[in-house]
Amino acid sequence: MAGITSSIVLETILLHLGRDQLTWNDAAGTATRMSLISMLSMEASENAVDYLLTGGVVALDSTEFWLAASAALCAGFLVPLPYNFVRLRKHESCH
Repeated sequence: MAGITSSIVLETILLHLGRDQLTWNDAAGTATRMSLISMLSMEASENAVDYLLTGGVVALDSTEFWLAASAALCAGFLVPLPYNFVRLRKHESCH
């Protein structure tokens, strides 16, 4: 929850004060949509890959667990990437 909240707040500020100069309401709405869609798709893909590969078992001493964790992190990065790319191209002031 803290990650989503801080992301929304920071994106709202950047969209309002950056090149886009959106109103506070428009900046907050855009930031909320961008953060929620991106983070929810990231979390869903990471959890799905992790569960499919490990069955939800956490075994910190297992090589298979760490390989599955690496695959889950890659999925979490790649799944929201197209959406993030399109949104950030529209609002270049974010990054």
